Amino acid sequence: MDRWFGQIALVTGASSGIGNSIARKLAEHGIKVVACDRNKQQLDELAAAENGKGEIFPYQCDVKDEKQIIGMFDFIRNKFGTIHVCVNTAGQAYKSSILSGNTEEWRDMFDVNVIGLCICCRESVKLMRESGVDDGHVINVNSMSGHRVVDLHLYAASKFAVTALSEGLRKELNEAKTHIRCTSISPGDVDTPLLQRLNKDLARKDWYSSMKCLQAKDIADTVLFALQAPPHVDVNEIMIRPIEQLL
Repeated sequence: MDRWFGQIALVTGASSGIGNSIARKLAEHGIKVVACDRNKQQLDELAAAENGKGEIFPYQCDVKDEKQIIGMFDFIRNKFGTIHVCVNTAGQAYKSSILSGNTEEWRDMFDVNVIGLCICCRESVKLMRESGVDDGHVINVNSMSGHRVVDLHLYAASKFAVTALSEGLRKELNEAKTHIRCTSISPGDVDTPLLQRLNKDLARKDWYSSMKCLQAKDIADTVLFALQAPPHVDVNEIMIRPIEQLL
């Protein structure tokens, strides 16, 4: 991780769960992290708790709003002049079916999981290229639901889109003759507030007694694995499940 020391990273969805753990882990390795989320209080608590080699800069932003995303990248451009790593962690999920689902919930998932992610990919690569960063890294936190359909069909559709978009981004970066890398990380069941909310009808002990779920820090370590690959190695796709998870 020495090559990333002092570099600039953006982590969306950083107030809790996987994004929070990733932001902390990057800062521990001396990276300056712009931590983005809607929840300003939790972002401030994240920044105040940081005691690593790097720094965490909280930035309140709703990734459903393009103007707010553009404003965030203007902040990064004006404060740091560049960006080296973009980790798209922000995500939304509902138990919303195709036949009886709520249209607003559908829109919310696609606005966050797909459109917001695309805008962050576009703007991060744009800033990298205009500032001469040819060895940056874009990491999309996807899901095993982006590779097989079990339930949560609309959510799965949004994550299948992330799988396709990540591969599309890899090809566009290659065609543009850059050395900016793209990685899609697809976790299975992770013990996070999102999973807990989706399974709120089940007692937490009942849900987690069936197997030992992944922890947010496991995904943060996976991000480090991708970042530590030699510059000529492009780790494109990582699937990570609890060992006892079947699907």
